[in-house]
Amino acid sequence: MANTPQAKKRIRRNQRRAEINGARIGRIRTFVKKVEAALAAGDKSAATTALAAAQPEMARGVAKGVIHRNTASRKFSRLTKRVASLA
Repeated sequence: MANTPQAKKRIRRNQRRAEINGARIGRIRTFVKKVEAALAAGDKSAATTALAAAQPEMARGVAKGVIHRNTASRKFSRLTKRVASLA
């Protein structure tokens, strides 16, 4: 158990940050799911617009330190490849 005031403050701060970061990760997942739904439907124009909306969200997650730069890059690359493969 935390005894010092600073340790207690860190616990409070970490809980707040975990909530905020969780919301950010959830937002990124939502945008990625929109792209995947459009891919499953086979709608290239919808997938392209959803991908264009998902890319800044992933970049924002990287800038905020929520996801790693390489993770975002890998996800975006794979989604782009799948969208490009649609006829």
